Amino acid sequence: MTVSGQRFALIVLDGLGDRPAPGIATPLAAAATPHLDRMAKEGRTGLLSILGPGVAPESDAGVLALLGYSPVDDSPGRGVLEALGAEIPLAPGDVALRTNFATVDGSGLVVDQRVGRNLTTSEGSRLAAAVTAAQLLAEEGIQAELRSTVGHRGVLWLHPTDGGSLSAQVSNSDPFYDRRGGLGQARTVDRPEPRTVLALDPDPASERTAEALNRFLERVPALLARQEVNARRALAGKRIANAVLLRNAGSLPRTPPTSFSERYGMEGAAVTEMPVERGIARLFGLEDRFVGPMGADRAASLRERAQQTRRALSDRAFVYVHLKGPDEPGHDGDGPRKREMIEAIDADFIGPFLEGLASGVRVAVTADHATPVVVHGHSDDPVPVLLWDSGVRPAGPAGKAFSEEECARGALGTRSARELLPLLLAPTSFG
Repeated sequence: MTVSGQRFALIVLDGLGDRPAPGIATPLAAAATPHLDRMAKEGRTGLLSILGPGVAPESDAGVLALLGYSPVDDSPGRGVLEALGAEIPLAPGDVALRTNFATVDGSGLVVDQRVGRNLTTSEGSRLAAAVTAAQLLAEEGIQAELRSTVGHRGVLWLHPTDGGSLSAQVSNSDPFYDRRGGLGQARTVDRPEPRTVLALDPDPASERTAEALNRFLERVPALLARQEVNARRALAGKRIANAVLLRNAGSLPRTPPTSFSERYGMEGAAVTEMPVERGIARLFGLEDRFVGPMGADRAASLRERAQQTRRALSDRAFVYVHLKGPDEPGHDGDGPRKREMIEAIDADFIGPFLEGLASGVRVAVTADHATPVVVHGHSDDPVPVLLWDSGVRPAGPAGKAFSEEECARGALGTRSARELLPLLLAPTSFG
């Protein structure tokens, strides 16, 4: 499938895509991106439909599709991917769920699903440790460990201690995400009330797991309300973390999925920042080059990621890079900050990555989903994509700039996300 000696990079800018509006430029179109625009002019551009119309994908589903896997058939669930990324030693029969600390008001409605997006990882870790120490499901014969990962994010790990069975076939309590099989999908709600967890099949293990999770959710708020972390946050005028939202339960697959090297005949690496993308890399056997969230010096952090990517390309044929940057401002409805983050990635990641890059490196730049500023969340909008080769210029029409509008006119047309890697790896020129 590949050209001997060729190197390949898939650069995923989380939530990059946005929704054009009459007279209003998207953050990507408004951003000064000379390096990405140069790649578009020297390569081919188009749009990718990540999971199709009507499906607003979560990041894990988007990444699986971009890597050529099925988010429905090949994913063990977001909870397992997060657990793998957090180095939780899941055992067969355990259940893992993605969690958010959240702020709930006196009427029981979620007023902030991310605790103001300023809960520190240290604060989250202390809250999670208190929940774990309380062993809220001990009477049910289940060890429940809440593991904090980054900021408000975490994993709930359930392990049966009584010889009984658990099942991942349970629904979400998080009102902002639906579960469809193993696939998570963002949803818009008018009344953001945490939902009762339901068994998704008649198996007694599913019923047991759903009942246990509902008891856990009932017991957590009183425990969190007593924590010093929340007292200090309240005194500082910050939102408190007084609830936990659960979504996308999963268990280890009985049969490991086909590895990346088996599927594509080459060894790969992954430069990632967040646990879920790290978990995907581990699931499919990509060499783990986890760098963690960006530090206070954004420019230095981005340049470090560019260096890591170049080093990975020196000894692996394929590198997947995931940069979280544009997604959070999209969720916050902050167009100027999203534009600023895109400009920073262009200047401090794309520029250094391209500088002195040898011939024989083919690059795809795209997004795992759109996070339109007007939506404040993920959407089903197609995302821009560019394909570029460090040593070859396409014979046909090249792109003009890297934006949603220009990519919609690009020579690649609109493709499905699962077509991307075959296009990137094909031994012929980009078709």
